[in-house]
Amino acid sequence: MRLTRHSTAHGARWARDGEFLAEGFRLGVLLELAPPFMSPFLDSIATREPALGPLLAPIEDDQEVWASGVTYKRSREARTQESTVKDVYERVYEASRPELFFKAIGRRVVGHGMQIRIRRDSQWNVPEPELTLVLNRSLEVVGYTAGDDVSSRDIEGDNPLYLPQAKVYDGSCALGPALHLCTENALHDVPIRLTILRGGQNAFEGETRSSVMKRSLGELAGYLGRELSFPQGAFLMTGTGIVPPDGFSLVPKDVVRIEVADAVLENDVAENEPSVAARSH
Repeated sequence: MRLTRHSTAHGARWARDGEFLAEGFRLGVLLELAPPFMSPFLDSIATREPALGPLLAPIEDDQEVWASGVTYKRSREARTQESTVKDVYERVYEASRPELFFKAIGRRVVGHGMQIRIRRDSQWNVPEPELTLVLNRSLEVVGYTAGDDVSSRDIEGDNPLYLPQAKVYDGSCALGPALHLCTENALHDVPIRLTILRGGQNAFEGETRSSVMKRSLGELAGYLGRELSFPQGAFLMTGTGIVPPDGFSLVPKDVVRIEVADAVLENDVAENEPSVAARSH
């Protein structure tokens, strides 16, 4: 079952498997429910109206995206290499407590076909393709989507305390194109693939599987909810096992294609325009 969010003349509207749901439906209402009640609820608000209109990011403006770090061995290796504090990421990888950080509020998330951005004050920027969990209010895994945790590796590498600046900025988070509703067990061994096109040619490609992740999906979700509540659900990126080589950095007009099981998310990299603050001075 696939949920998509579309731009219409009357505002954003959700659809199930290509047909609009009732006007006024919000994803947070669905994520207040336990899994057995989700399908009957969607049946009760289904229409036969074809879903038309451009795709939006499949998240409400006030919902949150969180992210996990160093959950794959490849990520541990890359972040150890980039960091001036070499043992930090080794310790995180081996620790019982995972690394979790806030990534984006829904209104800052871009969807399939929209543009991601790289920071103007960074020289080393990469996409991070991630299996992204859809969690209900009880922090149960009820689905997934493809996610891109765009990151500035040189900023984080200078000092781990710069992580929010390396990870959280306009255009740094992409989700989509749809939410695929499923159980946690269905996500144990899904393929994840990254392709970066530059001038129409492959500049980088790599692949991994969720089964090589060090931590379980339920473990990550459980830690996220230890002292945080999400009454209308949340999204959790689960880390990346695909990291381009040290000499590689995204440039404007690159096309980033991320495949996570049946979800295929594609975004191009925007030209960096001066910020609002810069233009005002």
